[in-house]
Amino acid sequence: MNLKKFFLISIIGISLMNCTTEKQDDFKYVAEQFADLRIQRYKIDNFDKLTLQQKKLVYYLYQAALAGRDIIWDQNYKHNLYIRRTLEGIVKTYNGDRNEPQFAKFMEYTKRVWFSNGIHHHYSNKKFQPEFSKEYFANLVRGSDEWELPLQNNETTDDLINKLTPILFDPNVDPVKVNQDPNADLIKTSAVNFYEGVTQKEAEDFYNSLADPKDTRPVSYGLNSKLVKENGKIFERTWRYKGMYHLAIDKITYWLEKAMTVAENEQQKKALDLLVKYYVTGNLKLWDQYNIEWIKDTNSVVDVINGFIETYNDPLGYKANFESVVSFKDFEATKRIKTISDNAQWFEDNSPIMPEHKKQNVKGISAKVITVVVESGDASPSTPIGINLPNANWIRKEYGSKSVNLGNIVHSYNKASESSGLIEEFAYSQEEIERAKKYWALASDLHTDMHEVIGHASGQLNPGVGQPNETLKNYASVLEEARADLVALYFIMDPKLVDLGVMPSLEVGKAEYDGYIRNGLMTQLARVELGDDIEQAHMRNRQLVSGWVYEKGMNDNVIEKKVRDGKTFFVINDYRKLRDLFGELLREIQRIKSEGDYEAGKNLVENYGVKVDRELHAEVLERYKKLNIAPYAGFINPVLVPVMNGDEIIDVKIEYPEDFTEQMLYYAKEYSFLPTYN
Repeated sequence: MNLKKFFLISIIGISLMNCTTEKQDDFKYVAEQFADLRIQRYKIDNFDKLTLQQKKLVYYLYQAALAGRDIIWDQNYKHNLYIRRTLEGIVKTYNGDRNEPQFAKFMEYTKRVWFSNGIHHHYSNKKFQPEFSKEYFANLVRGSDEWELPLQNNETTDDLINKLTPILFDPNVDPVKVNQDPNADLIKTSAVNFYEGVTQKEAEDFYNSLADPKDTRPVSYGLNSKLVKENGKIFERTWRYKGMYHLAIDKITYWLEKAMTVAENEQQKKALDLLVKYYVTGNLKLWDQYNIEWIKDTNSVVDVINGFIETYNDPLGYKANFESVVSFKDFEATKRIKTISDNAQWFEDNSPIMPEHKKQNVKGISAKVITVVVESGDASPSTPIGINLPNANWIRKEYGSKSVNLGNIVHSYNKASESSGLIEEFAYSQEEIERAKKYWALASDLHTDMHEVIGHASGQLNPGVGQPNETLKNYASVLEEARADLVALYFIMDPKLVDLGVMPSLEVGKAEYDGYIRNGLMTQLARVELGDDIEQAHMRNRQLVSGWVYEKGMNDNVIEKKVRDGKTFFVINDYRKLRDLFGELLREIQRIKSEGDYEAGKNLVENYGVKVDRELHAEVLERYKKLNIAPYAGFINPVLVPVMNGDEIIDVKIEYPEDFTEQMLYYAKEYSFLPTYN
C-alpha cells in the first residue's frame, strides 16, 4: 500500500520515476525515513514464471487498482483532494529557495499527507500540524504556478490561501478523522466524508429502518454510499457508475472488463463480471453475489481484491473505504497456511468458546500466501499483512472465506527489522532474546495465518442477533480484531500445530506470547503521542487483550512487571496459565459478539483498550527514540510496464521505483480521475 518528484513533471513521464531493476541479493528494502514513517519497497519474485495471459490479467487489474486511488482521499476528508493538489502544485512548480529549512519541513508535511491519504494520521486519526508557518505557506502558494493549483470557480491564489490556512493550521478545525468517544456525536466530531448534514442518531435511525432482524442474508447497508441530508430529506449518494465517484469508477470498470477477456477460467470471469455489474449499479445484492463467486474461485493463480471493503474509518461501521490488492499465489509458501485451513473444523471444535457459538460445519475456508503486485486505496502506502474476506457474517457461515498472508510484504518487513535493536531493548532475558531471534518470523507468520484463517472465520451469531456494526456499534471493529487475535494466541501454544508440522515446537508459541505481551503493554505505545488515548482499533485490541490477561493473572504472577536499571519489562512466568487466560477472554468476546452485548463490549474496550499509563508511555518513547526506529512503515509500489508490438501486449516487465515523491507525483499525473470536490 505507497510513493514522488520535484521539478518538471514531464521528466516523470519520460523516466517513469527513475525506476531501477535490482537483483535479489542487493535489493534495497528501505528507501527513506522521515517523521514517524519508514518507506520500504517489496519484490515480486517469480513474476517471470506467469504465462503471458496471466501477466496481462495482472496488468489490467493493476490499472484498475490505481484507477480508484483518488476515492480514498475524498472519503477520508472532503478537502483532501484540494489540499493534495495544492501541495503537489507547490512541489512541482515552486520557484523560490528549496534549500531553506522551512521548505524541508514543507516537504516532510507533504510526504506525511501522501502517506496517510490525507491530512489526518493514518493510525492515530489526529490532524497533522505543519511545522512551517502560515506566512511561509502563503509564500509557497504565491511562488507556484497557479495553473498547477486546484483553483475553484474563479478563485484566486489568495482565496485558496484564505481557505486552506485554517484547515491546515487551526488545531480546532476537523482535528480527528474518526472519533471514538462514546459521549460525543461520532458523525459531527469525525472528519471523514461519509456523512453530510446528518447527526449520529439520524444516521442510525436511517439504517435501523432498513434492517430486517428476520433477514438471515442481509446486505451491508450503507457500504457504498454517502448519507446526506438536504432540505430536510435524508438520502444516499451511491458510489457507482453515473453516481458519486463516477469518473474513477468508469476507469475501474474499463480495466476490469479488459481483465475479463484474459481471465484464467470461467469462475474467475464470472466473479469479475459481477464486480463490474456491482460498480455500474451500486446494487449491494450484486456485491454479495460477487463475493460468493469470488470465494468459489480457488483455482486461479492471479487474484484481486477491489471494492469498498473495510469499515474501520466509519465511526458507525457502515461505510467502507476503497481498496485494491492485486496478487498471485506463492505455491511453496502456501503449504503452511493451507494446512491450517484444511484443519479449520478441528480448531473450531476445540475452541474454548461456548458450544452454541461454534460452527457445526465450517464452510470453505481457502487460504494461501500471496505475492503482492500492487496495492491501492486503503491498502496503500500502509498495508495489512493478512486479509480475510468477505466481511459479511452470513456469507462466511454459508460459503466460507478467503484468507491470505501477504508473503512478500511480510518479507520486506522482516528484512527491514533484522538489525533494529528493538528486541534487545525491550526483552528482559537473553533466553527471551534468543528465542525471539530464532522463532519470531515463523511465530508472526503463524499468528497472522491463524488470525485470518481460523480467527475471523470462526464462531457464529445467535439467531435473531443483528450484525456486529448494528449491535456493538463503534466497538465492533476492536472486538472483532481482539477475537481473531485470541483465536491465534490460544492455538499457537497447542501441540496440534507441532503434530501438523507447521512449527517445530511450542517454543514458537512462547516467542509469540513474549512478543504479543511486549507489544500490547509497551512497544506499540511508541505510535501514540504522550498524553493521548489509544484510538486505532488494532492498537486498542492489542492493549485490551494484553492488559486484561495481565490483570487477571496477577494473583498467580502469570505476567510479572520487572524494573531493571530504571527500565520496565513484562515477563511471562507461566505460559500455560496465560494460554488459559487467552481462552477465557476469547470465550467472553465471542459471547459478546454472538449475543450483541453492547454494554459488556463497551466496558471491555474502555476499561482495558483506551487509557495509557503516562509514566510508562514516557519511558517507552524515550527508549524507542534512542533506537531511531520509525514506528510505522509503508511501501512504494513496483511499476508494471507493458511491452508492446503495435497494439498488442507481448510481455509485461517490472520496475522498482526508489523515490517516494516521484511515485506520488506520477500517480497524481496518471491516475487523478476525480474532480477536486465530489
